[in-house]
Amino acid sequence: MTVTEIEREQDVSIPAGGEVLAASLRLPRQARGAIVFAHGSGSSRFSPRNRQVAGCLNAAGFATVLADLLTAPEESRDRRGGHLRFDIPFLASRLNAVAEWLLRQPDLSRLPRGYFGASTGAAAALVGAVAHPDHVDAVVSRGGRPDLAAAALPLVQAPTLLLVGSRDAEVLALNARALARLTCVKQLQIVEGASHLFEEPGALHVVARAATLWFEQHLPAPER
Repeated sequence: MTVTEIEREQDVSIPAGGEVLAASLRLPRQARGAIVFAHGSGSSRFSPRNRQVAGCLNAAGFATVLADLLTAPEESRDRRGGHLRFDIPFLASRLNAVAEWLLRQPDLSRLPRGYFGASTGAAAALVGAVAHPDHVDAVVSRGGRPDLAAAALPLVQAPTLLLVGSRDAEVLALNARALARLTCVKQLQIVEGASHLFEEPGALHVVARAATLWFEQHLPAPER
């Protein structure tokens, strides 16, 4: 696989409902799409797992935006109460604010978009895809909780890939039930030998490659 050269890499600030979200942008030359990451509960844009997946997507020509969906004060309150990380509609609104920001950037606005969600971020990605179907062309979930998208599941239009470790039995069962409720193009891929965090050797490489292939297959060609 030819590795695409990175044209721009920077920290950015994204407005969202009166707040400002911190995010990291990487833009390859001649990008073919933009992938917005929704991290899981207790994680951040510095997640080494999401950054590894983002690196694989960058090499394949996809721009990536890793954003903190909570501000620093919100994250501090959430560590004490733990309520915001499970407020899926709230997280989905923040995720869609990131997609709206992309639409306002001259060098990003014409790129097709995908959402990559981990843990509770997967539910936010699916709810966000239903709320604004024009914002997202495909969704990938890594060890996600798509079941938390609840009533939104049958309304998802974006092709959706669910990636779950074979040793993550409870989450695998939840994903299987969520898959049955999805009516879009869909797939459940089990990563053999992997647990919930995909810490086993080679597990994240499988995730990154599967996500890259899914976005290559299901994101339309960018406007030039």
